Amino acid sequence: MGRPGAAAHGGPLHTTLLKAPRMNTHRLLKVLAVVAIVFGALTVFSGGRALFGGVEARTSVGNAVGFVLWFNFSAGFAYVLTGYGLLQGRRWAPRAASLLALATALVAVAFGLHVMGGRAYELRTVGALALRLVFWVAVAIVAQRALKPTH
Repeated sequence: MGRPGAAAHGGPLHTTLLKAPRMNTHRLLKVLAVVAIVFGALTVFSGGRALFGGVEARTSVGNAVGFVLWFNFSAGFAYVLTGYGLLQGRRWAPRAASLLALATALVAVAFGLHVMGGRAYELRTVGALALRLVFWVAVAIVAQRALKPTH
């Protein structure tokens, strides 16, 4: 016997309370998925320009760290693919978002070691890596919740 006024497990109130946050999480996931696609496309464009552009484009990145630049460029394609998977509700997409967060964290650690070694870098790289890491951790958490199988 439950508390007075409490909904029985599986009752209408219980079901409504469980579905409402999940619907908001789904909506948030769709927004994050679109942001991931746009972010990915911009990342591929800017990274490609820095890597393959003329002298002026390469000069504009200053002391960019090569492995970070290559990672970001390559990851941009994965951002687009993962964003599409999240929009489509694909079961692999939350894992892909988690892997992007993990890979970004590993690159951030390597970048930290690079900086601690006294090598040249751009301060904006610190902010860019932090932004990417926070974004993909958030996407992974929301995706795990939104696309969790219901039983």
